Amino acid sequence: MSNLKRLATVSDTIMEIENPFSLADIGERNKDYPLLSDKKFATKYSKSLFLPVKFRLNDVEHSIQYNFCINPFCKWFGQPQTRFTSVKNKPFRYKLIGKEGNKSIQCNCDPIYPNRGITLNCTSAPYSNWSLVQEIERLTRINSVRDIEPEYEFHKETCIYTQENPFDDPTLFYKRGKSKTGTQRWQCKACGKRTDMLPTRRKTSTYHQKRNDILPLFTKLLINKMPVSRTVEVLGIGVKTYYSKLEWVYRRCLEFLERHEQKPLQQKSFGTVWINTDKMIYYLNNVRKKGMGGNQYNDIEDKQFPTHIIISADVFSRYVFRSDVAYDWDIRLEDIMLDTVLYKEDHLHEFARKHARLRYSSYPQKPTKNDTQTESEYNEALRRFNLRERYIEGLHTNSTYTTMAHYWLIKELINAKEWRFVTDNDSSLLTAMYRVFSEDFKTYSAHHFLCLTDREKSRKEAYSEYQDAKQDLLSWGLSMGIDSRSPYTIAYHYLENLFKVRGHTFHKEIVLPTHRFLVKDNNPIIHPLASIDKGFSKVDCTTDLSSFEPEQVAKMILNVNDHSTNFFIQQIRRKLSILERPLTTARGDGKSYIYSNFNPKYAQMALTILRTYYNFCLPYKSGDKKKLTPAQRLGITEKVFTIEDILYLR
Repeated sequence: MSNLKRLATVSDTIMEIENPFSLADIGERNKDYPLLSDKKFATKYSKSLFLPVKFRLNDVEHSIQYNFCINPFCKWFGQPQTRFTSVKNKPFRYKLIGKEGNKSIQCNCDPIYPNRGITLNCTSAPYSNWSLVQEIERLTRINSVRDIEPEYEFHKETCIYTQENPFDDPTLFYKRGKSKTGTQRWQCKACGKRTDMLPTRRKTSTYHQKRNDILPLFTKLLINKMPVSRTVEVLGIGVKTYYSKLEWVYRRCLEFLERHEQKPLQQKSFGTVWINTDKMIYYLNNVRKKGMGGNQYNDIEDKQFPTHIIISADVFSRYVFRSDVAYDWDIRLEDIMLDTVLYKEDHLHEFARKHARLRYSSYPQKPTKNDTQTESEYNEALRRFNLRERYIEGLHTNSTYTTMAHYWLIKELINAKEWRFVTDNDSSLLTAMYRVFSEDFKTYSAHHFLCLTDREKSRKEAYSEYQDAKQDLLSWGLSMGIDSRSPYTIAYHYLENLFKVRGHTFHKEIVLPTHRFLVKDNNPIIHPLASIDKGFSKVDCTTDLSSFEPEQVAKMILNVNDHSTNFFIQQIRRKLSILERPLTTARGDGKSYIYSNFNPKYAQMALTILRTYYNFCLPYKSGDKKKLTPAQRLGITEKVFTIEDILYLR
């Protein structure tokens, strides 16, 4: 039987991460720290850039090293750092270029086979592999539950039996019937102490839960844009009870997803999966901790911080696989301080730090004798760091790290032979995708499409473009003798003609005396099927489609759209009060963030609750005229679930 669950915490070992540095390495750093300048120190220990980080998750060993070329048309794409020892001067595949704070990895020429493929002198940003693994651990932990392991005390302190228990020594105990939750009650024969067993999940859903009857209504209010204050008023509960109920519902959703999402997806195999990824930005209310206000605390941070939510959904079924907030609410500034002192991270490049993913990746240290940092610069950095301690717990993470971890977990979750990605032209999405799925891109089993939309259009302009596109397609179809009046069918023939007859490509060929090669061409096309609310959108491809027939390319282009993520983002804005668009102030001269989220922990919980409800309980009608939920369309369930099914795990 399933035991009662709790949310995983930082103290739980979710992943076993191997420290990439030995005690000897740490000792050498401590020895060099006072002797070298910060620049020389950073240069000496920049080799960790290409050092793989190993970790163990779910009894499987993994190794991550994502610092390499990310241009799919370059011959070094996805290749690890190596040294060509058989060549004069023994050059490396990559070199580190740029000034402090703006370093890049640059591809060197191939000194052995210069006529095989082409190196394009590409540059890519370096990232900390160690910090990425920390982010993977964070996202895994906040979406995990653990069994409650009770520590029973079967005896009083004066009892002659101290170690005996009713499981191993049942003759020393009486059975005293059942507890209120239906579990066995034991009594020691010597001291008379009675002990109730912890109930299983099936026996009770009310353990340590007062007002359990309000949970369905509480959940409905949460996902129907009811502010916290109004929910408290309607249900007659306190604010503390509100957040305890939120955590309880969140835990139930994780248990539900473990049973109805993770297991079915692990057992299901997909041929080709189309993933649409986008970012949503909301403004976090940056509030001070209790007791940190008043005139004695005049220094203030920004009142609102833009906070990213990374969302990935299936293009066809609209099933949302993940929605992750780029914020670590469990990190403590003391941890950063201790790691800075231990690893001397204040003198390292950003990509070599353990906490490179965080807004504050190191703790300011007093300048050493050979340090280039001045005393005033140190004091200012220390002031900013200490100022952060007065505000809400946690730190923002670099959204690129969160996106890489987000993609890595999706890759582990879905068993697919081929991948198709649809995003906008967001560099953090592209760099994360090329790193995590580099092996798939190298074997041409993954391709990426850009869906570029002008979001400055008015609704009237968008609708006008939609009408024009529809009429243009029909006119073109008539002129080409196409019998069908279906816009989709005509659009397919239009694209087939574009690629087959007019020879349009998304890449260009460069011919040299010794060889020829392909590079990306900035040559997008206008999608023939315009949207009612967005009008025309442009489509481009950043990978090599030369091995596909024009008919295949046409079919892929027709699938390119961002409807799945846009629809879920609309649901977030419309259904979650803390993540809705800012209101207009009473004076009408600005924006009001009075209902905006002030703790990203609860934003993540609300998102997961909404995602579960959206995927399994909210059917919609599509072109096939069937009213099904995203989970049904994806093929992982046949049932439309209710909120009660999720809360009580039916």
